Amino acid sequence: MRLARWQAGLAAAVALVTALGAAPPALAKDDIVRSFDGTPIVLSYYRAPGLEPGERAPTVLVGHGFGGDRYARDDDTSGGGESLGPAPLLRQGYNVLSWDARGFGESGDLVRIDSINHEARDVRRLITYVSKQRSARLDGRRDPVVGMAGGSYGGGIQLNTGAIDDRVDALVPGISWNSLVTSLSKRGSPKGGWGTVLYAGGTPSSVAPGLVGDAGIQSGALHPQVTDAFKNGLVKGEFSDRNRRFFASRGPGRRVSQIDVPTLLLQGTVDTLFTPQEAIENFRRLRRAGTPVKMIWFCGGHGACLSDGGSSGGASSGEQLRYTRDASLDWFARHLRGRDVRTGRAFRWFADDGRLRSERSYRIKKEGSTVSARGAGVLPLAPGGGGESGTLIAATPSAEAVRVPFGPLRRPGNLIRPPKLRLSYTGTAAPKRTFVYAQIVDRRRNQVVSNQVTPVPVTLDGKRHTELLRLETVAERAARGDRYVLQVIPGTNVYFPQRSAGLVRFHSLQLKVPVSR
Repeated sequence: MRLARWQAGLAAAVALVTALGAAPPALAKDDIVRSFDGTPIVLSYYRAPGLEPGERAPTVLVGHGFGGDRYARDDDTSGGGESLGPAPLLRQGYNVLSWDARGFGESGDLVRIDSINHEARDVRRLITYVSKQRSARLDGRRDPVVGMAGGSYGGGIQLNTGAIDDRVDALVPGISWNSLVTSLSKRGSPKGGWGTVLYAGGTPSSVAPGLVGDAGIQSGALHPQVTDAFKNGLVKGEFSDRNRRFFASRGPGRRVSQIDVPTLLLQGTVDTLFTPQEAIENFRRLRRAGTPVKMIWFCGGHGACLSDGGSSGGASSGEQLRYTRDASLDWFARHLRGRDVRTGRAFRWFADDGRLRSERSYRIKKEGSTVSARGAGVLPLAPGGGGESGTLIAATPSAEAVRVPFGPLRRPGNLIRPPKLRLSYTGTAAPKRTFVYAQIVDRRRNQVVSNQVTPVPVTLDGKRHTELLRLETVAERAARGDRYVLQVIPGTNVYFPQRSAGLVRFHSLQLKVPVSR
């Protein structure tokens, strides 16, 4: 790819991850908590303004994004705007505790990627610290009334903490994950674009800030397995078994079912790092466990919101973010203060038209329909070929593709369920095991729907193979007459350019797209 284009994409994406601001709200008390292993965790505690002597308030712990620190912006903590920061919570009368996650900012040790055995245990110590503050409302001895907010890395720590500490009373994880394996290496194909962004954003912020701080010199660093996985992705195009085990151990995975406190999941529809499927999996596990849970999708997260619903009479991306912040405050008002506040239906979502829709749960409605399409074609493969399709964080239409058109749609509907693709193919290539990628393009706007692209593993050994897989979930309101096209492409910058040389012949590509009303 062109160097200038790569540098521009990297700069924009790093800014998305690390744009956290530098000035904390006033009246913070900085302090240090020694974690279970002696690691210093540096924090800022903000007393709720206006408290009378002897009066106490609930507390919200605010976690920062990957590569960030406790000095969050006024209204968000991860750069995507989806999560509450200290200022709006203080305005609502909450105490707030923000902290430098292990290895970041001024806190010590390595960045261990929200490990349930490290970062989650750090938060347990922070909750105990809150229980000792005179302004903190308590449920019992060493048991404060406490909620958690934060996006991305600050969302992941909520799910791991909620699974091991029953003192947490409410969670609002934003743009987070269920599995770092499926997030970072979908079907075995590492996300090269996001890997580059995260590694570039996380390395300096895990080293420099700790050189000067109240906890003394803390020369943090990313865990060696993070560096090893990054190198394996770039050089080999795959993670090692050890890399996969490391990320799998970071959860939350099945531990989500252990969470029993009210949880509001916030998810970006154009998030290509932690795609909507990650939130769907968390939602389903929590619902099966009987945990009070709701989910809101908005145009944002780790990605690029290319549709402005405001131009079509719906909510703009900024208005959608304000909606999620208001919904988060309502969630805490109900579950931390016990107020009779309506928190909406279980599943609410904004599509590309910016209009808010809702359902009682996330499921395929019986009155929905399925749009089917079938095609075939030949796709040449060459190392580096097709790599110009997509940016580091968002899929774009490709000039080199096997195309399967579908539509025009007979009636309007919602595309919010994962499409299914059955493919039958033969081919030869060296190496014989490789990936192609599938994406759905809105022909009217010439955009990949929700920026999502899905890796398709293929074995090109001259034999015929048949596979059935789900594509990434999208979120679009389709109008009557809309036309789309499935593109199967050789490479994408969201993942990697093609590594094999050869050819694949698709004898059959059968696509089924659920459309609900």
